[in-house]
Amino acid sequence: MSGPGARTLDLNCDLGESFGVYRYGADAEVMPLITSANIACGAHAGDPRTMRESVDLAVRHGVAIGAHVGLADREGFGRRAIAVGAQDVHDLCLAQIGSLDAFVRAAGQRMAHVKPHGALYVMVNDQPDLARAVCAAVRSFDPGLALYALPGSALAVAARDAGLGVVEEFFADRPYRAGRVRMFGWTAEELGTPDAAAGRAVQQLRTPALAGVGTVCVHSDSPAAAERLRALRVHLDREGWAVAAPRPSGNPTGPAPTPLSSPHVDEAFQPVPSP
Repeated sequence: MSGPGARTLDLNCDLGESFGVYRYGADAEVMPLITSANIACGAHAGDPRTMRESVDLAVRHGVAIGAHVGLADREGFGRRAIAVGAQDVHDLCLAQIGSLDAFVRAAGQRMAHVKPHGALYVMVNDQPDLARAVCAAVRSFDPGLALYALPGSALAVAARDAGLGVVEEFFADRPYRAGRVRMFGWTAEELGTPDAAAGRAVQQLRTPALAGVGTVCVHSDSPAAAERLRALRVHLDREGWAVAAPRPSGNPTGPAPTPLSSPHVDEAFQPVPSP
């Protein structure tokens, strides 16, 4: 089914976040249902074996691969805001992208995108210096890599300024309040059933403010993650919207959106000072 409102959306998932004997996330269940995988690179989570297995799983299912870069904070799963400078953010991201890319290349594939994780995602949404640091790392490694970012965020603006492709992101498994996504501190009751959450997501995606969104995220560790993705696919199909990974965009054209004047993420974590 297609029509004037036809649209193509990517379904992305943060995964590859197991470590050693510790298993985390429903990776095997969600991989057949997504079009892009954001694979942890060993900082906030993941390890070499998990990276290799995650890349192999993505390749088997024809899923585009991206680096899910985060703060080096395993104990906090990269979800604690740590005081960190722009150069450190640059170096952290560059090291992680390179680590995952080794496994991607060994599998005969090419990485498609980069997406910050957790606290780093929050920080680069409204801290331009850190956003520019992430973009500098991405551009120096491969200017063909796209960045996943919230619409109008500092990261989206910095990426466009750096000539990088941007894929604007919406979260189908996080509550939104007054247009702001609640990344942390939410409850399962707030998310609702998979079907209710999927219907709510599509309703929000119809709004003009989200017309530029190109990817929708469901986390592999969300309650009933696979069921949420199945329900989302059903609702997208009813809407007449296709599901596919973003096409490589190279240097974007057209004017960049005006940055939002207020924070884009409703935070619920405490900063951890540097030692």
